[in-house]
Amino acid sequence: MKSEEIHRSLLYLAPYDDESISHYLGRWYRQEVVSADSYSLGKRLRLGKTLWRWENFYFNPPPSPQELQKIDELMGLGLERLLLMFSSVNEPIKPKPIRICAACYAETPYHRMSWQYQSTEGCDRHQLRLLSKCPDHKCGEPFPIPSQLIVLECKKCGMPYKTMAKKQKGY
Repeated sequence: MKSEEIHRSLLYLAPYDDESISHYLGRWYRQEVVSADSYSLGKRLRLGKTLWRWENFYFNPPPSPQELQKIDELMGLGLERLLLMFSSVNEPIKPKPIRICAACYAETPYHRMSWQYQSTEGCDRHQLRLLSKCPDHKCGEPFPIPSQLIVLECKKCGMPYKTMAKKQKGY
């Protein structure tokens, strides 16, 4: 960040329902008032590679109360809200591959934490199986980590998520 004097309210960014910590961090870093990435912010807050691990869904060890407190002091989300962006102890996750419902993402572009749960087979809202790569048979590009999901299309072939949704199979 450019200055320690930036008012905390300028750094607040409202999270979406079920938004993954990885996607939220990416949106937070891209705010004009932030100008940071996981490395620089981790170094500044003395968190080391903690933020990088969270962006990549590596929650072993789970976030410590001290780590969560440091992030909360900066972002102002509240500990309870911040914890909702992580997997619950009872829900094991698959850190790779990144999975999405292209129909959901085309409507409201953010990554849902529940898409990474091992128990999640598909999107309950659209009754579609989750995608783990571009469905174009010539492309097959895996999705990037959610903090890097910025555009509404495949980064390799340019297929829009709206078109991908039409290729998703039901479940």
